[in-house]
Amino acid sequence: MHVQDTHWASAAAVAPGGKAMSAAVGSGRADAARTTPLRVDAQRNLEHVLRAAREVFGELGYGAPMEDVARRARVGVGTVYRRFPSKDVLVRRIAEEETARLTEQARAALGQEDEPWSALSRFLRTSVASGAGRLLPPQVLRVGSAGPGESGAAGDAVGLVGEARVPQQRVQPGSGELRLVAQEAAVADDAGAGALLDVVGQLVDRARAAGELRTDVSVGDVLLVIATAAPSLPDAAQQAAASARLLDILLEGLRSRS
Repeated sequence: MHVQDTHWASAAAVAPGGKAMSAAVGSGRADAARTTPLRVDAQRNLEHVLRAAREVFGELGYGAPMEDVARRARVGVGTVYRRFPSKDVLVRRIAEEETARLTEQARAALGQEDEPWSALSRFLRTSVASGAGRLLPPQVLRVGSAGPGESGAAGDAVGLVGEARVPQQRVQPGSGELRLVAQEAAVADDAGAGALLDVVGQLVDRARAAGELRTDVSVGDVLLVIATAAPSLPDAAQQAAASARLLDILLEGLRSRS
């Protein structure tokens, strides 16, 4: 998206005596020199806004206001709105990027691990470590169930894509209390969500067929593990340790006892 800046410098300078002198006659070099810094600044601001949005939405949920994103990015809220004309647009951008990231992580695990349980656990560990689970769109987080013989991909995808929004638990800043935060418009496109559900479904089916995954575990359960095992804590080392510990416990709960 190209952002126009209203504070363009004049293309001509006025010489003493009132005569106008062209700043760039017959050449686009002066224009290029003048506009390049603006493009660099715009790109830098976009990167700051996207990074801040991931952090803020990851900590507070998609209900966090745009003003929080602007403060974290250290830009004016007007700069955020010039790039993203509504909060829904920004939320969709973040949700789609994180959904795509998880999809690639699932595909890598599926293609590079021969053992079904190793593939599933690798996907979970990689995804939790990346923090992408905190930014999943809610229509892929509804907990479903799949009985023996039901396909994780087909059975879950039909019920999960397009579901109503689901609130997530977040820690209220300044307190130890958990609160439910409505995730406004946190919806990735159906194609992106469907792709994620499909590849994770393949991981689930393989592990279930090998007798290593509980038969009642669904794709929704696996994605919920990713979101649950990625807490947002102020200390990075503490967060990593807590995530690893919690994921070990959850993985043990997913395994078949037979």
